[in-house]
Amino acid sequence: MSTDTVYSELLTHLNRIHRIDSVASLLGWDEQVNLPADSADLRAEQNAVMAELAHEAAGNPRVGELLKELAKATVELSADQQVVVREARKDYDRATKLPAEFVREKATQASVGYHAWAKARAAADFAGYAPVLAKNITMAKQEATYLGWGDRPYDYMIDLHDPGMSAAVIDKLFSELKVGLVPLVQQITSSCVKPRNDVLVGFSVEGQLKFLREVTEKLGFNYRRGRIDVSLHPFCSGNGADIRMTTRFKEDEPLSSLFGSIHETGHGLYEQGLPQAHHATALGRAAGMGVHESQSRMWENQVGRSRAFWQYFEPRFRETFPAQTSGVSSDELYLAVNKVAPTLIRVEADEITYNLHIILRFEIEQQLFAGTLAVADLPRAWNDAAQAMLGLTPANDREGVLQDVHWSGGAFGYFPSYCLGNMIAAQLWYFALTQRPTLMDEFARGDFTWLLKWLQTNVHAEGKRYDALTLTKRITGEELSPQPLLRYLRERYLPLYCA
Repeated sequence: MSTDTVYSELLTHLNRIHRIDSVASLLGWDEQVNLPADSADLRAEQNAVMAELAHEAAGNPRVGELLKELAKATVELSADQQVVVREARKDYDRATKLPAEFVREKATQASVGYHAWAKARAAADFAGYAPVLAKNITMAKQEATYLGWGDRPYDYMIDLHDPGMSAAVIDKLFSELKVGLVPLVQQITSSCVKPRNDVLVGFSVEGQLKFLREVTEKLGFNYRRGRIDVSLHPFCSGNGADIRMTTRFKEDEPLSSLFGSIHETGHGLYEQGLPQAHHATALGRAAGMGVHESQSRMWENQVGRSRAFWQYFEPRFRETFPAQTSGVSSDELYLAVNKVAPTLIRVEADEITYNLHIILRFEIEQQLFAGTLAVADLPRAWNDAAQAMLGLTPANDREGVLQDVHWSGGAFGYFPSYCLGNMIAAQLWYFALTQRPTLMDEFARGDFTWLLKWLQTNVHAEGKRYDALTLTKRITGEELSPQPLLRYLRERYLPLYCA
């Protein structure tokens, strides 16, 4: 067969794998949005079957044969085709090295873990969840061993989410960030300027949904290929052809649902911006979770918390909630938007102290995988770290170690992506401003099209061609560094709190 014929057949298989994965993703979305309370056992079995089908398709011996043929014809492949083959080989090796029974057990465990976490979180009962978490860690280490990372299981988990990253690279970046971040947090939190706690109360869920829908549409999200619903923990899943976002509402915290929705919209815009014709291959897949988070955090923070953004949306916010905002000045509203106050809950943290939440989790994950921290001792270690970094101690495990869903599904090594995303976002942001000095003026007019198109061209269109470190340097000309993030935080917050 010709190289073109072999490559075409490979694409057929990759498309089948993609379709199966997309069905599994929909089941996962439905599990967190619509699943009846007593249907969890059936869903766990359904997820296991889908995982088996996906594993069987990904590990199809014919795929291996096609990849072997294409390895002999590298010179005949275009640069794009070489990217597809390179990443397909990685996926195939992973699929064939993981036993089918292990894949089934892992999928079942992820479903069991989610419901065990939800129950434990509601009851603030870590002890009931601990055995599930311990098994998840054991399975993660087993998976790393299967894939040849037995001596570096935590690096394996990091590489799953952010190819090319390692604990050592992240530790260096986070250590430098921490040096600049801790005194900045202290400087701001010791300021006599304090946002009012009673500024925003009594906002109807219906009104919040109406407003955030207007905002997210204006940013560019295509609701003809996506939707937003409610879940216990906000997330975004799917691909550009079908994006499922979720948020959660609190009547006395309308900014929480708004910025959570803008954050998930950033993820959705990335997926909708990936080359649609290539969703089944590396050319149409995200570079990694750090890059994904850079997109969501940029829209949430650099854009959504800017004065220019609120110059445009404040009148609409007041129109939607006239009674609730009648006694709130523009300065008070903007200070509330950029409120800095340490909190125990990561998803409710301001964008300065948020990074400390991630460093806390990164350090704990390292200890868990190194075996220097036992699962049973996790609540104590968590509480001690929260006190040391945030100056706060959880009153119960719901406020502490049980607040995040990630570990319930075995998503270790994922948390660093959030902080890496903040760094990448800041570095991309400052470079974008050099290319478009009028950007803030455009935001004030409600025009966000240039930034979206620039991201689509420079980030989204590249798919998985480059890892996060390479992509950042190619765009900005500089190695990834925490310094642009520290610059951004100082420029945004010091004038508000320490002028």
